[in-house]
Order: sequence, then structure tokens, then C-alpha cells
Amino acid sequence: MLEILLVVAAITILAGIVILAINPNKQLADTRNSQRWMDVNAILSAVYQYSIDNNGNLPSTITTSATVICKTGQTGACISLAALTTDEKYLVSIPVDPSGSTGVSSGYTIVKTANNRITVSAPAAEQGATINVTR
Repeated sequence: MLEILLVVAAITILAGIVILAINPNKQLADTRNSQRWMDVNAILSAVYQYSIDNNGNLPSTITTSATVICKTGQTGACISLAALTTDEKYLVSIPVDPSGSTGVSSGYTIVKTANNRITVSAPAAEQGATINVTR
């Protein structure tokens, strides 16, 4: 009986060490940040595909001040990129931050420079990561 208790205790200690080594919270945060990178690139690619199809014109709602992007079908204190989701031509829907953005915001921001360069960012990036892409 004592041998069984020692084996169970040893397995429990080893399992605890493995769980700490794997660090599931870090792994989950890295997964969410990977999703954010994909979402930011998808939005930016859709904007540029839109501009190619519209003689170089960007969606009119994109401004030179960083603004939060609305979720698909939402309006409010954010900008609508409905031009990208109309008929699902460029995006089926606006991606939403994987941390579970609430309200009308998608959790992503977009800004245009004076030279029409676009930057899409994920301000909720975790573990000190900076996620933004400019083209």
C-alpha cells in the first residue's frame, strides 16, 4: 500500500512540474496573438484589394486618426468597413479580437497616413507584444 502512495505522489509531482513547464496561460496568449496577426493582415489585405478594384481609392471611412473598427453590421463610436464585407467580396465579416471584444468594437484599429499608407493594429495584444502592420 505504501508503494502505491509513493508512486501516486511521484506522478503528481511530475505532473505539476510538466504543467508549470508547459505554462498553459502563455501558450493561450501566444495563440491569441497569432490570431491577431492573422486578423490584422486579413483586414489590411482586404483594404488593399478594395483599393485595387476601385481605382486606388480606399474605403471613405478610413481617416488619418487611429480609429477602432466596428464589428460587421455595427455602428457607433467606431468606423464601419462595410464596404469590405458587402456581398462578402473582400471579407466575410470583420475579424473580432480573440479576447472577446464586447460592444460594437472589433478590437482592431485602422489609420491612414497623408500618403495613403494604411496601418492596422491590435491594441489588446498580450505579453507586451506590439501587433501592427503597415502597407
